[in-house]
Amino acid sequence: MSLIRGIRGATTVTENNELEIIENTRQLVLEMIEKNNVQAEDVSSVLVTVTDDLTATFPAKPIRQLPGWTYVPVMCMQEIKVPHGLPRCIRIMMTINTSIAQEDIHHIYHNDARKLRPDLLK
Repeated sequence: MSLIRGIRGATTVTENNELEIIENTRQLVLEMIEKNNVQAEDVSSVLVTVTDDLTATFPAKPIRQLPGWTYVPVMCMQEIKVPHGLPRCIRIMMTINTSIAQEDIHHIYHNDARKLRPDLLK
């Protein structure tokens, strides 16, 4: 049976730099895809949030450039500003159709974002 599941991912960058934002987002999404055996046709949508200190580019750009991902809905938004929140952070919520059990989803965290959900790191 196929269900709708969310795959979480997050990464950080060292500065508000277009190339670094694109590359770190690309690496994060590729690992999310690989670890969860995601096919583009199984993706309902991808939501991407960034902290307010990241304005150099849209991190959705490298997702849209993946082979076969042209028609996957991807949207960028600004993360809410919380005092003492993690700076320069890119978060991803990929919603997929899958038969994988919720506890078997691999959520991926890179760089300083690892401290956001250490309980989910496998």
